[in-house]
Amino acid sequence: MTSLVREISAAPSAIALMHFSNRLTFETDCSDVYGSQQAGEVDFVLVDTRGPLAFERGHVPGAINIPGRLMKADGLAVYPKNTLFVVYCAGPHCNGANKAAVKLAALGYPVKEMIGGVTGWLDEGFQLSVATAAKTPIACEC
Repeated sequence: MTSLVREISAAPSAIALMHFSNRLTFETDCSDVYGSQQAGEVDFVLVDTRGPLAFERGHVPGAINIPGRLMKADGLAVYPKNTLFVVYCAGPHCNGANKAAVKLAALGYPVKEMIGGVTGWLDEGFQLSVATAAKTPIACEC
């Protein structure tokens, strides 16, 4: 009897290595962002792609707010083309970070998604920076 896990065979190791290595070129996680911040090794621009209200209610420390719909060449011209952007949104249920990553890549910038977004950040036990009295982050206004 075969388990549901083995019903479809795993990829050969060489293909799995290529697949998982490639994924890491597109994404980072909350723990790596936090660890880089704690070590003072922030060589990327962290971008919260949610709307301004959601950002004010709670965002990852060090993030700037550029809603995906406002990501345009003229607004990003202050950043050299080799600037690495790390984008995030509300969480796994939101594709605002993906939409922003598409725009950044189309403009010629390297970009990674911080998987998990705000939800992942909180799940790791990390605190949000809060700009207003509200304590609960709201969903994406992407």
